[in-house]
Amino acid sequence: MTKRILLIEDDQELNELLSEFLALENFDVDQAFDGEQGLNMALSGNYDALVLDIMMPKMNGLDLLKQFRMNHKTPVLMLTARSDEVDRILGFEMGADDYLPKPCNPREIIARIRAILRRVDMDKAGMQTTGSRQVMVREDVELNHNTRIASKDGEALDLTSTEFNLLASLLEHAGRVLSKEELTETALGRKLTLYDRSVDMHMSNLRRKLGPFDNDDARIKTIRGVGYQYVIHD
Repeated sequence: MTKRILLIEDDQELNELLSEFLALENFDVDQAFDGEQGLNMALSGNYDALVLDIMMPKMNGLDLLKQFRMNHKTPVLMLTARSDEVDRILGFEMGADDYLPKPCNPREIIARIRAILRRVDMDKAGMQTTGSRQVMVREDVELNHNTRIASKDGEALDLTSTEFNLLASLLEHAGRVLSKEELTETALGRKLTLYDRSVDMHMSNLRRKLGPFDNDDARIKTIRGVGYQYVIHD
């Protein structure tokens, strides 16, 4: 089945170029050229993924993403200025799934979109085939694979799909150090690239939402130069 993509980018030349590349890869592409138009189309259309620029007229991409995420889980790939770390952090906090710095190669955008869609398809398949693994519990955290809901002390956690996948990997391998390479493949469905901080940003949000243990010990440790570890709490 052809996947529907909404491309929200105010640079008309870039928008047209990316649309042509996506169409050649058999995606059904709709275009928006400012934030207000993009939000209206995103809310009214049934899209498989959004490609979203940050700096746009009428409404910037961060405000668009914040409003869109109130009621929609559709995956979002952000396009950000190469040096603007703040926008990336804010984007991930508001629920973006992945990002690419501009200028970027259209083939890389297509590869990222395919990775996001592949992960979404795997998540849906997992919901149907988890069987005995459907509920995972560690101390005060419970994760249900069938419903894709995680909770702490019985209170549901507002996790994005990527954060859920990260938590699932960490809980499944609690006590073991997971490399950024492993976590990128598990949570984002793609290979880790040079200077890629996507997992770090998602992990920062996950830590904030989980909070520490009752004694203020960290639940998730950073193992410098390697990756992350979910601590087994005695």
